[in-house]
Amino acid sequence: MRTPSTAALASHPTPLGPLALAATDDALVLCAFDDREKAAARITRGGLTLVDADAAAPAQQRIIEEAGRQLDAYLGGRSRTFTVPMDLRLATPFSRTTVERLDELLPYGVTGTYAELAAALGRPRAARAVGTALGANPLCVVLPCHRVVGSGGRLTGYAGGVAAKRFLLDLEHGRTPAASL
Repeated sequence: MRTPSTAALASHPTPLGPLALAATDDALVLCAFDDREKAAARITRGGLTLVDADAAAPAQQRIIEEAGRQLDAYLGGRSRTFTVPMDLRLATPFSRTTVERLDELLPYGVTGTYAELAAALGRPRAARAVGTALGANPLCVVLPCHRVVGSGGRLTGYAGGVAAKRFLLDLEHGRTPAASL
């Protein structure tokens, strides 16, 4: 049995491109557009020891597989929520506070601006800090930072690229997204 300080890393194919998934025995800690090297660096910077997916403990494998199933259902338009256990230990305190409230403040199909999100978080002058916090979101797609847009609805930076952001927003707004990116 692995200790809670170990995380297994796997790659999961999606229409948006591969997503790096990492899990401890208890929760998903990473869902990111990172390549293996960048994902590994994030995991170790967060104080976890990296384990390859083929050496994952059964509990880690179950969480990675469940996250993959839920991502497939979400990206296929068959689900609107994620129930896989999540752990934000790879996020900074401000990023954690910001991404934990995304689903509440911007539910499925709703977008808001960085300034609106900052105001809703009680930090009306922190739009740039909110953008930085969202850029460091360790659980992309699962915690929906893609719902935050620039002023006037402009699609601005996203870890997976603007095309991935457009795909996710089209999906959530009932428009048919491009088949793949």
